[in-house]
Amino acid sequence: MRRLKPQLFFLLITLITVDSLAQSEDLARRLFNVHETYREASLTQRRFKQKDILPLISKRQGNAAYHIEKVGESFEGRPIQMIKVGNGKKKVLLWSQMHGDEPTATMASFDMFNFLEGKNDGFDSFRKNLLENTTLYFVPMLNPDGAERYQRRTAQGIDMNRDAAARQTPEAAILKGLVDRLKPDYGFNLHDQLPRYSAGRSPKVATISFLATSYDYELSINAVRERSMQLIVGMNKILQKYIPGQVARYADDHEPRGFGDNVQKWGTTLVLIESGGFVGDPEKQYIRQLNFMAILSALDKIADNSLTKENREEYYNIPENGRWIYDLVVRNATVKQSGKSFTADLGINRSEINYANASKFFYYSKIEDFGDLHPQYGSQEIDATGLTIEKGKVYPTSYRNVSEISKLNALSLLKEGYTYVRLTADSNTRALGLYFTTTPLHILRTGQAAPSGTPGLGNTATFILKKAGKVKYAVINGFVHDLDDFEAEKGQGIIE
Repeated sequence: MRRLKPQLFFLLITLITVDSLAQSEDLARRLFNVHETYREASLTQRRFKQKDILPLISKRQGNAAYHIEKVGESFEGRPIQMIKVGNGKKKVLLWSQMHGDEPTATMASFDMFNFLEGKNDGFDSFRKNLLENTTLYFVPMLNPDGAERYQRRTAQGIDMNRDAAARQTPEAAILKGLVDRLKPDYGFNLHDQLPRYSAGRSPKVATISFLATSYDYELSINAVRERSMQLIVGMNKILQKYIPGQVARYADDHEPRGFGDNVQKWGTTLVLIESGGFVGDPEKQYIRQLNFMAILSALDKIADNSLTKENREEYYNIPENGRWIYDLVVRNATVKQSGKSFTADLGINRSEINYANASKFFYYSKIEDFGDLHPQYGSQEIDATGLTIEKGKVYPTSYRNVSEISKLNALSLLKEGYTYVRLTADSNTRALGLYFTTTPLHILRTGQAAPSGTPGLGNTATFILKKAGKVKYAVINGFVHDLDDFEAEKGQGIIE
């Protein structure tokens, strides 16, 4: 038998690799485009609770394609369910919302169930191959008590992802039991992260972050962990087409209490996925679509074992998660203080405050850094060169309730430098504590002192930026209003 010349051999390998990548990218593109067809319409925002997904599970009870099993109960007695689909040799365990306020992949999971039930849409051979070669085990809400409160930790106050060793929570014991019983070949640990992580030292928000978890302090790489890296390399190539420069990876320091690290140690190839931020997508619906596409694409690579064609060393080319981004950065503002002037930058973050039984949220924004922020970036930035920052004035007339204030001409007030309006009394808002208004003003309750001095570190992010005595920008509760291009309906005011 004649041997191929080395040059021809490497050319053949290159052509096979290129063809494989092209096929993967084509599948991913088609999955991305079809997502809207299979998007679970009942899940439209992040703060859903277990009662919202139980009907979605129950309606599949009579479907022969699924096996639904109650695998235990949460600390507060809520059922934790697992959904099995497929009958292939390769077993894959996917769990989401082990942190109750991290639901993006839960939404994507139900989109995937809808997709797996589809037919005659050009994906029939893909589904057949996937379900004949893999058995998928989904736990779509591992921490229902946390989801009820929209909080990270369990009802016991324990971070379940730091409970793999002690297993002080029933939820952690359930997950360990599933790993022991199923002995999955692959696992997907599905999370959300804050939208202020950057992809490396860059202004680009980390929309998706990965980790091939380490099973020891030496950061060893065995065949199990190598497959994690290869899967991530493949998913990164696909995602770069949709979020170029916005994929990151966590530093792989070993965490002996973490489930990802331990599941990898116990012999399951584990991929941790974090859904971060994407500007203009506060409810993470675009990121949900990316999860749908990337996870199904990864499952395809598991089904046909094409993941082994990926070079694990490319994993290290993915930039590390950084903390270089604020929600808003004001650059080069002139500050007047104690009779002196200097320039400073302001880093502002908008925190989500839950209300209505943690089913909704509003923003509360504070100045979190002040000074030279040139190494940092903002998802939104203002160049305040030549502008002077000042505390806004309190409007001299007080009002009985918020609805009276909402009838004011906010633009006129802001142009005159009034950012604060005072309430004489409003029992409805007083009972709620810190609260919000859609009017672009900062409302002070009776007895609440108006801020004094120059806006600075730790203050609520309400101030004005003036040029030659004229207000150019008003920042109310961390949201910027250009008074030359004013849109009152974009108000995110605050009541305190």
